Amino acid sequence: MIWFRKILKRAVASALVSAALCAATPAMAVDGARLNELFERLSEANRGEAFQIEDEIALELARSGSDAMDFLLERGREALAQGDFKAAIDHFTALIDHAPDFAEGYNGRATAYYMAGLYGPSLHDIGKVLTFEPRHFGALSGLALILEETDAAPKALEVLYTIRSIHPHMEGLSDRIARLELQLEGTAL
Repeated sequence: MIWFRKILKRAVASALVSAALCAATPAMAVDGARLNELFERLSEANRGEAFQIEDEIALELARSGSDAMDFLLERGREALAQGDFKAAIDHFTALIDHAPDFAEGYNGRATAYYMAGLYGPSLHDIGKVLTFEPRHFGALSGLALILEETDAAPKALEVLYTIRSIHPHMEGLSDRIARLELQLEGTAL
């Protein structure tokens, strides 16, 4: 009888957690109008303003509208910071399962996949992020890295030019462009 109670407790706890997560599925908390305004300002900002606007965009993109989803996002980010890519992938996958329209879940998992050396799944998730937000310069930067590492430097350079039109002052962008332009000098693009 004791084993039955333990199993029942686990089943009830699991059902409650699952129900809470499903009920907490966000109604996309990202403010599209605010995001448009921020991206417009970013493309015209000076260097000093650009970093502040970049932070504001990151905060806006991370708004899930759900404490439970925010928790999963934070856990995934913490696991990434600790170098535990498997745990990060698991957390971001749980986030995606419960909030399939939340781009930052895919962005986090794309980063974790990339760090784990899994370029195919990373590219898939980058594609999802860019479907939701084509101006996501972080996802575009990851795409350029993968393209460069897979010997597709001309395409990587095109992506970097796209980033420059969105976020001209992105940290390290000018150096990346200059390095690839030098590498490709004399090569037909």
